[in-house]
Amino acid sequence: MGEFEKSISFDGRDIRLQVGQLAPQAGGSVLIQSGDTAVLVTATRSTARVGVDFLPLTVDYEERLYAAGRIPGGMMRREGRPPERAILTSRLIDRPLRPLFPSWLRDDLQIIALTLSMDEQVPPDVLAVTGASIATLIAKIPFYGPMAAVRVGLVGDDFIINPTYAEVEAGDLDLVVAGSPEGVIMVEAGANQLPERDILEAIEFGYEAVQDLIKAQQDLLAEIGLEIVHEEPPEVDATLENYISDRATVDIKKILSQFDLGKTERDTALDAVKTTIETAITELPAEDPIRIASTADSKAIDNTFKDITKKFMRRQIIEDNIRVDGRKLDEVRPVSCSVNVLPKRVHGSGLFNRGLTQVLSACTLGTPGDAQSLNDDLQTDQQKRYIHHYNFPPFSVGETKPMRAPGRREIGHGALAERALLPVLPSKEQFPYVIRVVSEILSSNGSTSMGSVCGATLAMMDAGVPISKPVTGAAMGLIKEGDEVRVLTDIQGIEDFLGDMDFKVAGTDSGITALQMDMKIPGLSLDIIRLAINQAKAARLHILDKMLQTIDKPRDEMSPYAPRLLTIKIDQDMIGLVIGPGGKTIKGITEETGAKIDIEDDGTVTISAVDENKAKKARNIIQGMTRKLNEGDVYVGRITRIIPIGAFVEFLPGKEGMIHISQLADYRVGKVEDEVAVGDEVIVKVREIDSKGRINLTRLGIHPDQATAAREAAAINR
Repeated sequence: MGEFEKSISFDGRDIRLQVGQLAPQAGGSVLIQSGDTAVLVTATRSTARVGVDFLPLTVDYEERLYAAGRIPGGMMRREGRPPERAILTSRLIDRPLRPLFPSWLRDDLQIIALTLSMDEQVPPDVLAVTGASIATLIAKIPFYGPMAAVRVGLVGDDFIINPTYAEVEAGDLDLVVAGSPEGVIMVEAGANQLPERDILEAIEFGYEAVQDLIKAQQDLLAEIGLEIVHEEPPEVDATLENYISDRATVDIKKILSQFDLGKTERDTALDAVKTTIETAITELPAEDPIRIASTADSKAIDNTFKDITKKFMRRQIIEDNIRVDGRKLDEVRPVSCSVNVLPKRVHGSGLFNRGLTQVLSACTLGTPGDAQSLNDDLQTDQQKRYIHHYNFPPFSVGETKPMRAPGRREIGHGALAERALLPVLPSKEQFPYVIRVVSEILSSNGSTSMGSVCGATLAMMDAGVPISKPVTGAAMGLIKEGDEVRVLTDIQGIEDFLGDMDFKVAGTDSGITALQMDMKIPGLSLDIIRLAINQAKAARLHILDKMLQTIDKPRDEMSPYAPRLLTIKIDQDMIGLVIGPGGKTIKGITEETGAKIDIEDDGTVTISAVDENKAKKARNIIQGMTRKLNEGDVYVGRITRIIPIGAFVEFLPGKEGMIHISQLADYRVGKVEDEVAVGDEVIVKVREIDSKGRINLTRLGIHPDQATAAREAAAINR
């Protein structure tokens, strides 16, 4: 293949496609570039492995720090495990790509995206999504594409395509839309409580740009002389399917129409039907075609039984508008909430139940020093003040398996819940705490990520976090058979597993804060998306009402075990004084008071301690060290030591001055000890600050009103 280039422009911003130059042994590769951000995306196909009954697709997005002219930290000085942002980008590529491969494909597929250059203006993630489509097409892998993605931002009242990081940060919307010729296939969004109509308009705006990128890919393929590959599916022997269908249909229909069955009871009943069929097959003669077909593929019976169950569940919804638990299409499962479910050693806790889905969220309040530093990827250094973690233990679905580090799914769900709640969090100035919420999935039957949003809202309100509005969320599903479409509110596990869409919508009563839509079909029309978003609003408001019945506003008081924060501002040129050489001074203050001290570059000092008095003591010391003195200021001080020519007085925490013997009284003093002793409390006035910064004090010329004011100020600061 020769070298080919193609470019497309959006609002003066070019996306350039280059194929045929890099990675010649990959199945397909493309260098996709915008500005100085360049991503190399490759697609490679291997032969199918024996016994694999799913599509083994692996998507890896990796960043090289040389792309931003940086050298990795750590002893090894090389990139280690992928940072969270890279994992989320891998998921962003995978989600719109996976539904476009034929359901029968079993070959190993690997998509690798490497960010080779980044200009800190153009985000590489949406470029990588589009590049994955091009690389797949060039690799001649069966694919219902092309597919492309764009980011939509909102600056003022105008939508823009592929905004810069700064424009995203300044705007009220960060929306990624991916689509195929069939329609929208993925939506990922964070929004500042935007109304549904604005979100829908943004999705439509983004999909128009997606179609331009799809057309550019089609033109590029024509120039190269490649056609999109459409392989015929392998022939399937229907003998086993017919055998199982004949014997299971009546029982499956009966079980699916027993609406009083819970998830466990329904699964047990279906398993019993399957076991009966498995037993009957094992009793057939060894040469029987049915038995041969079942032994040739160990998962044939399971997969066939699942397909038959899926067909009847979907038919029941399409024909009767009835779901497996008897709910209407737009009905939410029973909701219950509670707060303060854990002892107050946990700063705030909330338990959210929706049907059989149960989420326990715990909120921890920390100091500014607890913020998470994001300096392990290509982005500029940032810190996260809100951290949301999601855990999915195996007992939540009644299984046993090893407990491992969080996987991509856990990281993705935690990031979605985090994004949903960011718009309602108080500003750093209003609430300087770092907030961490951990959502433990105690029972899962669909929509645990949206349950995490609800549980986190309850936990933060219980902890006294002054969120501007509570956030709720619901997951919408879809059953599409030909032209017949049914949108389902609050999908449960079986509807997610056997349905066509998982569309999560989170927000307040004012608007949407987060969206995430994933499809199992090649695309969705904007009309169906509009129906799903509007139907989700009613569900969100219903859940919100249940939550507000439990706790209607953030608590006024925090847990007694939460740290108390005091914030002061000092001059930037005083930061070194407070820290001291090698951190000696600040360490001394911490040891003396038991408080934790964080100092920012702008001079903001945050002092924290569970005992507020300890925090106040540390504050007073720092204020005393950094206060600018003026001649004539009057203070209450204490004699710390005596020398023949005078006495030293600590009149502010950490700040001393000297009273010369001639300034102790308005008469001649023979010995300093005749007038004062160590430990005495005295009223002093700043007489002079000499050129070396030494403070000379006096007890003379102090007006009674000044003395009274000094005593009152000292009493307040104690």
